[in-house]
Amino acid sequence: MGSNKKRNPWDWLSSESFLHGIENIETVVSKLLSIAMLIVIFVVMVDLVRFLAVALLEPSPSGFFKTTLSEIFGLFLSVLIALEILSNITAYLRKHVVQLELVIVTSLTAVARKIIILDLEKITGVSLIGLAIAILALSISYWIVRNVHN
Repeated sequence: MGSNKKRNPWDWLSSESFLHGIENIETVVSKLLSIAMLIVIFVVMVDLVRFLAVALLEPSPSGFFKTTLSEIFGLFLSVLIALEILSNITAYLRKHVVQLELVIVTSLTAVARKIIILDLEKITGVSLIGLAIAILALSISYWIVRNVHN
């Protein structure tokens, strides 16, 4: 015979039910973030193609390699960073664990992008020191995480 147990209206407050609800919300938010990141990747790709077309069809008198190349590299790295963030999100969806190594590599790529597009005439010494400290801290963090996993 079937179970005729009455359900308590407060069952949803039990630890197991509550944590299951939070896990469902995390999954929905992660999926929404994935969709948003795909839109960002698409928009950056369109911007990159548009920028390349303009740069190649209407070269600037100051020279293609002086300003355009660093901007192109910046856009390429922006796409790469967005792809790495998407990888972080999908890894979380698969395993429900944030992969620290991937987060650190994404951060290193973002700092590298900043350095590549950096205009040395407009930056202060303090900002350069800050970038150097960020690179050092991220590099040490990456080294530690890699050695712990191996």
